[in-house]
Amino acid sequence: MARPRQTLLTRQRIVDAASALVDAEGLEALSMRRLATELGVQGPSLYNHFATKADILDAVADALISQVSLSAFDSEDWASALRSWARAYHAVLVAHPNVVPVLAHGPGRRPAALAMADVVYGALIDAGWPPARATHIGALMRYLVTGSALGSFALGFHIDPALYESYPHLQAAPRLAEHHVAVDEGAFELGLDLLINGLRLQKGLVDDVRA
Repeated sequence: MARPRQTLLTRQRIVDAASALVDAEGLEALSMRRLATELGVQGPSLYNHFATKADILDAVADALISQVSLSAFDSEDWASALRSWARAYHAVLVAHPNVVPVLAHGPGRRPAALAMADVVYGALIDAGWPPARATHIGALMRYLVTGSALGSFALGFHIDPALYESYPHLQAAPRLAEHHVAVDEGAFELGLDLLINGLRLQKGLVDDVRA
């Protein structure tokens, strides 16, 4: 009887399995041994594709970034494009919060992350922002997006009403968890509105000085 053929191990299979594991159980669950078990292979076979676990995490993080649409920068003005991109970026990270700590360290050598940074920075430069300020804006946008996806503000409050008897201004805090999606998304949208509107005003001042 012929032996069953083993599914070919590829970089994409490894990345997909690692991503699913991190999504389900967190970064601490990922190890070369656990990943090999999930894939039904021997541990050493993973090293034919990735030298270290860190390399696999980089690939997982970059695969997520590749899902972020940059199309707005082709058709919208810089401010509207920033807003559309931030929402797309935020949506991807919120769907995979366990990977956000890896992304929070910056693009490193990851191709998709570097390509995204290049597009955003290039759009700001093309819009007339000075290089230093364009760098600040890119950093600020990343702080907003990654920070908002690191954890839920609303879920950080305990639901026990008795806990807040000594905190008169927090009497409604136990209800935050029930409405956490609306609270957290509303906070992100508020921050995005304030940021974009503030940048529009500053850009107008910059343009006036140059005129």
